[in-house]
Amino acid sequence: MAKPRNLMQLPADLPIPENDGACDHLTGVAVPSIALPSTAGGTVYLAKTASPRTVVYAYPRTGQPGRPGPPGWDDIPGARGCTPQSCAFRDHYAELGALGAEVYGLSTQTTDYHQEMVERLRLPFPVLSDSTLAFAHALDLPLFEWDGKTLIKRLTLILRGDLIEHVFYPVFPPDENAETVIAWLTAHTI
Repeated sequence: MAKPRNLMQLPADLPIPENDGACDHLTGVAVPSIALPSTAGGTVYLAKTASPRTVVYAYPRTGQPGRPGPPGWDDIPGARGCTPQSCAFRDHYAELGALGAEVYGLSTQTTDYHQEMVERLRLPFPVLSDSTLAFAHALDLPLFEWDGKTLIKRLTLILRGDLIEHVFYPVFPPDENAETVIAWLTAHTI
């Protein structure tokens, strides 16, 4: 039986994802008006958020504590690190809010699955489910297949109103993504 892994610790030898240009088309694109189920209850339309800016960090999938990692997961460039990335956004949530940004996590996992993670990690922001891939397909987000599932490659969108203002892709290391977003928002105040 495989040994359970520490979801908070990133291995030093993770493969670094390369920029394959899969997000080059996104800057300036309108955010689709698609209802995404939220861990806060109900649905969220990212095209209609109330904040001056919205940060949406999309990630492939989170693991569960006490369970072994899926075979080969750490060998996929950019796959590992969803929990550290979520915790970094949690830890910097107040700073992001002070910069006028609303924060959402996004993956193709179900809201029920997300709910456990949100409670366990004490995330102060909602996580949205794109389990139907409607949002990912509407924006032609980069995807990959793994274990019979279609997952979103790790990326972060900065929305200004209903437009994508900036894209971070690829995101590596994932646990530093929130700090990178804060630096960008600080340099690009509204």
